[in-house]
Amino acid sequence: MKNFMGKDGFQWFVGVVEDRQDPQKLGRVRVRCLGYHSENISDLPTSQLPWAHPMNPITSATVSGVGQTPLGAVEGAWVIGFFQDADEAQQPIIIGTLPGVPTSLPTKGAGKGFQDRLNANYPKYTDEPDVNRLAVNDTDNPHPSLTIRQADRDTDIGRADFNAIDVGRANAPAPVSLDADDGTNFNEPATTYKTQYPYNHVYESEAGHIKEFDDTPNSERIHERHSTGTGYEINEFGDKVQRVKRDNYEIISNDHFAHIKGTHNTTVDGGIRVFVNAQAKTSNNYTIQVGSNANVNIQVDKGDVNVVTTQGAINMKAEDMNIDIAKDFRVKAQSVNFEVNGSWKEAVTGTNTKTGSRIDLN
Repeated sequence: MKNFMGKDGFQWFVGVVEDRQDPQKLGRVRVRCLGYHSENISDLPTSQLPWAHPMNPITSATVSGVGQTPLGAVEGAWVIGFFQDADEAQQPIIIGTLPGVPTSLPTKGAGKGFQDRLNANYPKYTDEPDVNRLAVNDTDNPHPSLTIRQADRDTDIGRADFNAIDVGRANAPAPVSLDADDGTNFNEPATTYKTQYPYNHVYESEAGHIKEFDDTPNSERIHERHSTGTGYEINEFGDKVQRVKRDNYEIISNDHFAHIKGTHNTTVDGGIRVFVNAQAKTSNNYTIQVGSNANVNIQVDKGDVNVVTTQGAINMKAEDMNIDIAKDFRVKAQSVNFEVNGSWKEAVTGTNTKTGSRIDLN
């Protein structure tokens, strides 16, 4: 039988990644291996270490960009693997990384290897596990994102209020009373993070982008967060809290459907603009329907309500119409037509003046 890799066993190694700037961009890293390579940089510089290929899982195709990118190990990471060429030890393959409890920080430009001597970025701390702090949940060493999220949390957010008022009616004994519709302020829910080791599955990138799949009993969560703070969390009840730190754009190429089975509350600190029928097509209407036994309440605390149609009519139909104006009521039109099927009553406490080129009564 011909020789093949592993026929006579594998030549294993454990080492430290010292360089990952692979000129071929295959995800390879330079590894200084215990028992094979000298610690002394003058004897064996980092640039002379062999490139080690990473081994991806079978769930990743790793061909033509399909599957998971073979990038993960950073300088300073401990890795395990084997040499394809056995005793020649020039063709290493990495099959995994090894977490530990670092006892010292790296020194940039150090004369000793087995550390991140080129950048001195990793490890970032000592005397605690390499496992992500969000997975460990050590109260003495909390993950900084927890503090930032608590500081970013919005509280006492106002909701729309409609004040109770009476609308006076002409020639009527009593006004129409409109009930108040008060919206109490609300708070952004705090994170329900209560992780217990070993249930929280965390991925964090070098820049601080985070994904959590927390399976802690009774505190199951999904959390995804950009390093700027934009992200979302789904808690154990299924509630979702989403935060966008800057602008939010949503582009939909076809129709948009949303069904809210409860109450929709929106608080806008700035203004709102809605542009309907931007392409001026027919039948693209802006339709609002309110079901039975509900009111449409519009309240402007200080300002005007402007309704303008540059071409077309403003049509209104109601069972009754009550208008209570504190000051002046002015109408300017080319012609005014009133059709009253019943009686017409006018009550004027001041002067009633009618001016025209001709006034016809009956």
